Amino acid sequence: MGKIGKGRMKSAAVAASVPQTRDAVVEAIAEIGRGQRELARIRAAMNDALAEIKASFELSAEPLARTLDVLREGVQIYCEAHRQELTLRGKTKTVLFASGEVKWRTTPPKVTIKGVEAVLDSLRRFGLGRFIRTREEISKEAILAEPEIVAQVPGLKIEQVEEFVIEPFEAELGGVS
Repeated sequence: MGKIGKGRMKSAAVAASVPQTRDAVVEAIAEIGRGQRELARIRAAMNDALAEIKASFELSAEPLARTLDVLREGVQIYCEAHRQELTLRGKTKTVLFASGEVKWRTTPPKVTIKGVEAVLDSLRRFGLGRFIRTREEISKEAILAEPEIVAQVPGLKIEQVEEFVIEPFEAELGGVS
């Protein structure tokens, strides 16, 4: 909504077509269904076209990507073989070349866990509970099960809205997804 001067407001005109009879509502819902199916066909055609375009560009890029991978690997092999002289015996981690630079960087430590339950059991057995996080959370499921008990709790509100949904009837094709 935009303002037009003192006290006057401007809003877009509503272009709703309001059915006047039950039969008109039936026809409007049928038209909505036809429109939704046409949108789905247009969306599918767009996605088909995008997939073809993407595949075409990926096919064009593939040889260049392979060439770049080979070049990167070659540069890394050379630099690893000459690392001591390039880094001045480890005094630097960056080497400047006329066309660019190479760097050796150590990533930050990262914890990976395989078998969470087994690791939790092991930490408990070894008395290492300080490495186990306990999280307190509000149980929304429990609140919804007993709303009258928490009705007066400040900051807690249970909301419910009514939605208007139109679902045109559609038949499924047998054996086709």
